[in-house]
Amino acid sequence: MTTLDKIVSLCKRRGFIFPGSEIYGGLGGTWDYGPLGVELKNNIKEAFWQSTVYGRNDVVGIDAAILMNPKVWEASGHVKAFVDPLVECKICHQRFKADQKEDLAGHEKSHQGKKTQWTPSRKFNLLVEAKLGVVEEAKQKVYLRGEITQGVHVNFKNVLDSTRLQIPFGIAQIGKAFRNEINPGNFTFRSREFEQMELQFYIKPEESQARKWYEYWKKERMNWYRTLGMTENKLRFRQHEENERAHYARDAWDIEYDSPFGWK
Repeated sequence: MTTLDKIVSLCKRRGFIFPGSEIYGGLGGTWDYGPLGVELKNNIKEAFWQSTVYGRNDVVGIDAAILMNPKVWEASGHVKAFVDPLVECKICHQRFKADQKEDLAGHEKSHQGKKTQWTPSRKFNLLVEAKLGVVEEAKQKVYLRGEITQGVHVNFKNVLDSTRLQIPFGIAQIGKAFRNEINPGNFTFRSREFEQMELQFYIKPEESQARKWYEYWKKERMNWYRTLGMTENKLRFRQHEENERAHYARDAWDIEYDSPFGWK
């Protein structure tokens, strides 16, 4: 049994987390938080809100709708560009993200000497589609939000007009997001439904101010994770390569954790 298997087993026995829909065979990439899990999660959310919103005079919070006009996702570029590269094994037809080299290598070993062949990489959109309406033929296509950021951006002017805030200021939000993951796995690290805690901080477009605030918030986020009891040697910054940055980003850094399956 691997370290991760032991962690999952312990979390289930103690009531932290259970596989989603388990008595009906489950649904990959979904998890239900149990009595202890929901309290742990609520404590983390409260700590984020206390430090990010209540502890500052330049940040406010909102709670935007999960369902939004599809034009929002078209305007943001998600309909066309919120994609992952997909490849399919020609032997068993299992699908993987083309950039997950470790997963691909592990799958190739599972075929016990057979030479695995992969289909050419193609783009796979991560937005989860849904339909709204009473009459089937007149139903409107909508999307379950792939990230909670857009709900903040569309309310930027509403917040500015209804508060005394002036740029620079931030808007924080905690909420559910959904992704049509090609190959969910690694416990909760790659799920189809998950909760995000985000801060969008707005500044004037001068380059010097952008870099100053960017470095400030990188430091603030790292320090916040350490307040949760994570040791320094378990956390690191990693800058995104140009080809892995989000379609709207000029620069991007992850704070990665040294997990049982590597830095994630």
